Amino acid sequence: MSQAPATPHRPSSAGPTPPDAAPAGRPRRAALDRAGLPRPLLWGYAGLVLFMTGDGIETGYLSPYLVGLGFSEGAVGAVFTVYGAAAALGAFLAGALADAWGPRRVMAIGAAFWAGCHVLLLTTAIPLGSYPLIMATYGVRGLGYPLFAYGFLVWIMAAAPQRGIGTALGWFWFSFTLGLPTLGSLLASALVPAVGAYETLWISLALVLTGAALALVLLREPTGRRPLLPAGQRDVRAALRGSVTILFSRPRIGAGAAVRLINTTSQFGLWVFLPFYFTDSLGFELSQWLRLLSVMMGANLVFVLLFGRLGDRWSKRRTVMWCGGVLSAGGCLALYYLPTAAGPDFLVASLAAGLFGAGLAGYVPLPPLMTARAPERKGQVMAAYSLGAGASVALGPLLGTLFLGPLGVEGVVWIYAGLHLLSTLLVRFLPEPAPVRP
Repeated sequence: MSQAPATPHRPSSAGPTPPDAAPAGRPRRAALDRAGLPRPLLWGYAGLVLFMTGDGIETGYLSPYLVGLGFSEGAVGAVFTVYGAAAALGAFLAGALADAWGPRRVMAIGAAFWAGCHVLLLTTAIPLGSYPLIMATYGVRGLGYPLFAYGFLVWIMAAAPQRGIGTALGWFWFSFTLGLPTLGSLLASALVPAVGAYETLWISLALVLTGAALALVLLREPTGRRPLLPAGQRDVRAALRGSVTILFSRPRIGAGAAVRLINTTSQFGLWVFLPFYFTDSLGFELSQWLRLLSVMMGANLVFVLLFGRLGDRWSKRRTVMWCGGVLSAGGCLALYYLPTAAGPDFLVASLAAGLFGAGLAGYVPLPPLMTARAPERKGQVMAAYSLGAGASVALGPLLGTLFLGPLGVEGVVWIYAGLHLLSTLLVRFLPEPAPVRP
């Protein structure tokens, strides 16, 4: 075999590379690659953390705060139900509009809507003590955070490498949960005693605006900065219709949306009603309940990453079934029975809260199971997924409102646990997607 002639060396016009210049950014890039965090989307994850921290500050104390203003527990539950209905609508619109307008534009609309409604809540509704205005401003504000958060979720599904999509989704839920309610509850436990409940709500506004600015200004990845549909198919009404009809034309996608609905129904319901049970019946302090929320979602933070990677390496469907449905059902029951048996023992309650938070993380690999059924309609599939996520914000408090009186806290907890077990049956309708080759 003849040897090719050597190519003469041509010095680079840029000059020699300094010895320490090449590896300067490599350790950081290598760490991100090993962790499965998509580098082009990094600022979106950072902005999501701050946005959801601001949104989550109120989670552990707003319902007792509104009761302290003179409203009944039932009336406060109705406010959260309206908020959840608005969140369901916002979550549905996020996926459908991202197809036609692009994820970045949807995120910007969500941030503007959240901030506008929150300012009206703080400057008008609460100072006047007006229940209709609180219902209108806070309830309708529920549209805001799903447009921002789930708009970014669609961006991830469109731009992240599909081979590691479960891990990328794990980082989405890690960022989401790190803010709502983990850091939010921790900040509330420190700020409410220091500056007051009303003043803390103003701080949440500042955090939301800062997070939105990070994501909208510094996130440069091009896929989400333009519509996802081809130029001739960007009709908003058609995108909205397709996001509804796909639930019925592709029944497996409808089953996936139902699984996503069940995923956080118990979470949003227990957040509204368990504070009263823990403080009034079991003897916990409100600050202890806020710390329990942080323990719950701290465990969730760890396991969304573990279960996301487990779905990539083992099985997405089996991860959702066993680590999601079964573990969530057991954690839900533990969160009631263990503290009831042990009394105001923070360690025992923390163990139960951590188990429940871990179970909620088991549903992380669900989106790829759904999008594999209709990869050409990814935005509409994610609209169905997000509709389930948003509807859970309303269904959780609604189930508590309807059944807390006749069945008590124990009966409501069993309803939530039964729904989680039902999700293990529904997810069997979603076959494992074909493996993605590198």
